[in-house]
Amino acid sequence: MSDPTADGLLAVLRQPRSMATIVRRLSDSVTGAVLGDAPVDGCEVVGTLSPLYPEWLGDRSFTTDHGVRFPYVAGEMAQGIAGVAMVEAMARADLLGIFGAAGLPIDAVRRAIEELRHKLPEHAPWGVNIIHNPHSPVWEDEVAALAIRHGVRCVSVSAFSKVTRALAHCCAAGLQVRPDGRIVRPRMMMAKVSRPEVAEQFLAPAPPELLHELLTRGLLTADEVALAARVPMVDDLTVESDSGGHTDGRPLSTALPQILALRDTVAHRHGIAPRTRIGAAGGLGTPHAVAAAFAMGAAYVVTGSVNQLSLEADTSDRARTMLQAADTMDVAMAPSADMFEMGSKVQVLSRGTMFAARASRLFQLYRDHESLEDIPPALIARLEREMFRQPVAQVWAQTEEFWRAREPAQADRAAVDGKHRMALVFRWYLGMSSTWATTGVADRSVDYQIWCGPAVGAFNDWRKDGFLADPANLSVVQIARNLMEGATVLTRAQQLRSHGVDLPAQAFTVHAHELL
Repeated sequence: MSDPTADGLLAVLRQPRSMATIVRRLSDSVTGAVLGDAPVDGCEVVGTLSPLYPEWLGDRSFTTDHGVRFPYVAGEMAQGIAGVAMVEAMARADLLGIFGAAGLPIDAVRRAIEELRHKLPEHAPWGVNIIHNPHSPVWEDEVAALAIRHGVRCVSVSAFSKVTRALAHCCAAGLQVRPDGRIVRPRMMMAKVSRPEVAEQFLAPAPPELLHELLTRGLLTADEVALAARVPMVDDLTVESDSGGHTDGRPLSTALPQILALRDTVAHRHGIAPRTRIGAAGGLGTPHAVAAAFAMGAAYVVTGSVNQLSLEADTSDRARTMLQAADTMDVAMAPSADMFEMGSKVQVLSRGTMFAARASRLFQLYRDHESLEDIPPALIARLEREMFRQPVAQVWAQTEEFWRAREPAQADRAAVDGKHRMALVFRWYLGMSSTWATTGVADRSVDYQIWCGPAVGAFNDWRKDGFLADPANLSVVQIARNLMEGATVLTRAQQLRSHGVDLPAQAFTVHAHELL
């Protein structure tokens, strides 16, 4: 066999599914590795490494409970960008995808759920997102009811600062005790958080006052309420670091260990088993980032921004092209449409679009003025010319019509509250900017709102030398398989290094390939 410290070492790295033997050369005590377990002349065996599979990188219970191949999730990109096509492609590859219901009317969510139920086998893995909607808690209730009624297997919730009635309903409905004494529910509950005070709520049982309200309304039984007090709110808690869309921009290296420790503390305080798995999201655009998340203890990983480049993403080719050119620095923070008045921000693409700057200008006007009439006419004229491209009166007419159909109370309030009317008009631009991007309106590209984090730039830099460099190969499944396979190769490299093997510089370089 060739020199185990040179020619054979890269083969060991590139074939993690094979057993490896760590050897030390007797002549100079240099440590290397070879494939298999055959003896090597002039070397002594100092250890062996069992085969390593991407299926094993996270918590094995995640793959078992969700019925998936990898501890990997294609997350819930809003407004149906993570749509039926993406969720279906993931499910058919035995992977978990979450439908992005945020920002969609309830009828659209219902149609998507019905379509997925019709297209996929009964036990296929897929889920639906419930995002916090502070202006319309009824929307949350309706999505929760749809998920329960249609037997959705996984519900993923995001952007919540506290547990709401809808989440408590999803958590408790259908709880029962198995013969072995284990309490189970018919759907897996997953939540995405970045702050420990929010994580604590999801690691604990559902609030008693919400359970009592649901019991009074006839939405839960007394048995379900009693069982809900004995289990945490969620089965899986995703720690979200610097991500696209809503983000606190926290480094994963500080947030993940903190919430891992918090899980056991909360379980002890409430006298429940610490059964919630802790996963990772945000910034996961390369095998290196995925491997690092697992190395820190993540039970599973969730990707988001990078999946917008996939063929199945329900967005426009124009938006995809802009994302394919992005670097890690081509992102910015901008006011969010759904929590505009609260000053909440989202991370968006800045390359090729002026959305972030224009949205920030609107928030400054909202902060500094009490109504549209209070804004100097010259500034209004500029808004109408550059951003609205129509008179403010026409924008308000469209906005009022929208809210009259969707939530009349918002239009009623705007009729008597000038500042609220101004907020709704400005939110028209923020809302339309994402629609222009997903539908590819050509003369509005400068206003595209495309949610993404630095992971997009890192992904572009990594994929340029491999199979995924060709946009025609960017399927959501190939992205998933390559990130997981690459993370496995890198994990093998770290195993070797931790055993004293002197690795070549290219050991931590992995390229994408077509994978089955």
